Amino acid sequence: MKYLLALDQGTTSSRAILFGLDGSVVSVARQEFEQYFPHDGWVEHDAGEIWQSQLDTAREAIREAGTGPEDIVAIGITNQRETTVLWDRSTGDPLYRAIVWQDRRAATLTDRMKDDGLEPMIREKTGLVLDPYFSGGKLAWILDNVSGVRERADSGEVCFGTVDSWLMYCLSDGRIHATDVSNASRTLLFNIHDLSWDSELLEIFSIPAAVLPSVHPSADRFCDTNPALFGKAIPITGVAGDQQAALFGQACFEPGMAKNTYGTGAFVVMNTGPKPVLGEGVITTIGWQIKGQQPQYALEGSIFVAGAAVQWLRDGLGLIKEASEIEQLAASVPDTGGVYFVPALVGLGAPYWDPYARGTIVGLTRGTNRAHLARAVLEAMAYQTCDAIEAMQEASGIALQELRVDGGAAVNDLMLQMQADILGTPVLRPRVTETTALGAAYLAGIGVGLLDQDTITSQWALDRRFEASMPSGERDVLCSGWKRAVDRSLNWAK
Repeated sequence: MKYLLALDQGTTSSRAILFGLDGSVVSVARQEFEQYFPHDGWVEHDAGEIWQSQLDTAREAIREAGTGPEDIVAIGITNQRETTVLWDRSTGDPLYRAIVWQDRRAATLTDRMKDDGLEPMIREKTGLVLDPYFSGGKLAWILDNVSGVRERADSGEVCFGTVDSWLMYCLSDGRIHATDVSNASRTLLFNIHDLSWDSELLEIFSIPAAVLPSVHPSADRFCDTNPALFGKAIPITGVAGDQQAALFGQACFEPGMAKNTYGTGAFVVMNTGPKPVLGEGVITTIGWQIKGQQPQYALEGSIFVAGAAVQWLRDGLGLIKEASEIEQLAASVPDTGGVYFVPALVGLGAPYWDPYARGTIVGLTRGTNRAHLARAVLEAMAYQTCDAIEAMQEASGIALQELRVDGGAAVNDLMLQMQADILGTPVLRPRVTETTALGAAYLAGIGVGLLDQDTITSQWALDRRFEASMPSGERDVLCSGWKRAVDRSLNWAK
């Protein structure tokens, strides 16, 4: 047997999954790591903890499978994307904690750039909105606020990378400083038309080019691992940001095909083909690129809080003891009793892009109980997804025919039925819901010459299809109430 090892480095945990070439899951290992919240709106990780947890899970997945490194033909990496790491080029020591994609500290910088009228130009070059979500502002903040780092960066002693770059540096014992086009397209520094770091953007953000990684196609020969790590050098031949990897793993290879991943956040991504499409409220991103081919572009609606709201119910409010309890609790009432929950716990992403929005619960009465709130949390995932898809359809001119779903919350049948009802479109859950890791494995399989897209398409299999059953009039009333609730959350902290 030959296997593909996917390293799935996420926001709250690192996972490693060993796949067969047919896409079957052979073994899984997972390890959580610490979340740091030093100030309001700041979110950080320890890059050393990320690396150690990812190495530990990779070794555990190989051990659990009862196989050896000689049977692993390639490694694919997928990662939390905009999270920003800086490290010493020669020693590999991190120079500051990783600033996580959820972090909002760069809002002052991006606001100033908006006031200077720079957003249209930046959007045209990068496909992105000018928001602290993306890496460029986080990198600029570290250079400007951590003593001595800018001087060292100017002299070429510092590496910047998203988490994929950091992992490849560690896996190769410092022999490569690289990323792929999908991750580069999330930095606010990369021109998605000519596929290069943009000198004008680097000047605007005051970023020295010396800190930047080389950029490769997503399916390519990046490097080999240090033989000491696994007992043998294994080629890394697939890299993609987590949401682009999930789009690939869902076999959404044709324009108009879309998926939503319900994780810590929720990320709706629609394939738009070989040309970028710009649209209001959603971002344009590179989906992937296979070596020797044109890149595939996508529209994305980035929803900052989805599963994290369930964690908040559990850890912040103590309304449930386990996240898995929410489905049964929400199903104990027929509706929310008029309650809406807007989960703007770290601002709002698509299509509002308001870092100053804050979480809001409206419609409370004496009759409201914890079940109503639990149901409102699930409905919020569906409403936010619908908002993003409406913006995508308007931008692309393509009417969505179906939505493929994955991620941790995709096991929740009640939420997926809500999604189908509120969207008015069938929702399809595949048999293999580990599509983020699967996409990385598939890209690695293509990169090493053992798979192609036709084979991957044939391997996608349906687990369950959720059909919309809600009358359109009822849907319109509920969505109108949701938009009223969102209006009350906007611009709150400012």
